Amino acid sequence: MNKNYYAVIMAGGVGSRFWPVSTKENPKQFHDMLGVGVSLLQQTYHRLSGLIPKENIFIATNQDYSALVKDHLPDIDESRLVLEPAMRNTAPCILYTALKISKINKNAIMLVAPSDHWIDDEPEFLRNVETSFEACEKNDILMTLGIKPSGPNTGYGYIQFEAASDPIKKVKNFTEKPDLQTAKKFLEQGDYLWNAGIFIWSTRSILLAFTKYLPAMTELFSKGDAIWNGPKESEFISNNYGLSENVSIDYGIMEKASNVFVLPVDFGWNDLGTWGALFDKLSKDKDNNAVVNALTFCEGANNNMISSLQGKRIVVRGLSDFIIVDTADTLLILPRTEEQEIKHISAQVISCKN
Repeated sequence: MNKNYYAVIMAGGVGSRFWPVSTKENPKQFHDMLGVGVSLLQQTYHRLSGLIPKENIFIATNQDYSALVKDHLPDIDESRLVLEPAMRNTAPCILYTALKISKINKNAIMLVAPSDHWIDDEPEFLRNVETSFEACEKNDILMTLGIKPSGPNTGYGYIQFEAASDPIKKVKNFTEKPDLQTAKKFLEQGDYLWNAGIFIWSTRSILLAFTKYLPAMTELFSKGDAIWNGPKESEFISNNYGLSENVSIDYGIMEKASNVFVLPVDFGWNDLGTWGALFDKLSKDKDNNAVVNALTFCEGANNNMISSLQGKRIVVRGLSDFIIVDTADTLLILPRTEEQEIKHISAQVISCKN
């Protein structure tokens, strides 16, 4: 394996749209959402270790989840945990990790990837990542993987690219989640991809971009240059991380930089952002119900998303197109058409409990 290849797995999200399984104390990346015997974080870690040396894989997460990460990845060294003392979106975390990795290896090429996405064709994914690594090793570019759209999805951001014979395309612009008519127009044009939030660059290139586009954040973190990966790092981060700007890498860097490129890919991707997205990817029973962990007995029940504790019996009769989720302390029964209300519902329930 190439010792210059590094990865940062972003594992700090709360996953509120997967309530009641995903909670602030134990979010979705630490759950076996697919019913396959391993958590989403474990799947992502093992997938990346097929190309990247395990000792070069870092986990970026909230400091409250440190114990959970070590429980799910017991072989990971403490030095590879990038613990955030405050929620400040993705840019500060990526800068922090890039500085740590650059201090270890000035020639590092790093991948930034979410911990909780679905990928069907893992060998194809790794081939795409290696193609991107090789491009970033030779050129001062910032890269992202763009998913070839399967339909006019309004739940994803879009990337427009310039026509070119080379498989790697220059990015024209990024667009936030569009309405349906705009999404249809994007697909008709044929020069748009879904934004998967997967990035590749050399540490040299991304640190130059931070200096240019987020100078205040760069100045703040540069005060720690002498202590990265050392015993004083934790204290410095505790005192300074919360002072950084609250900004995403997309808005802070990618939408502003002129050296952004995209590789169009098709490896069976889904961001698993909602129960509906999970329903779409899971295999179904004869009545088109998607089931995770439960022993189901369904009669006149169709097109339901059913999840429970391992091996629990769930009996469903006369319900169609519902989300049915049973945990140790909560039972959720909700029409699938209303899944966007889950975040609001969970906030109400939690406030009542308190």
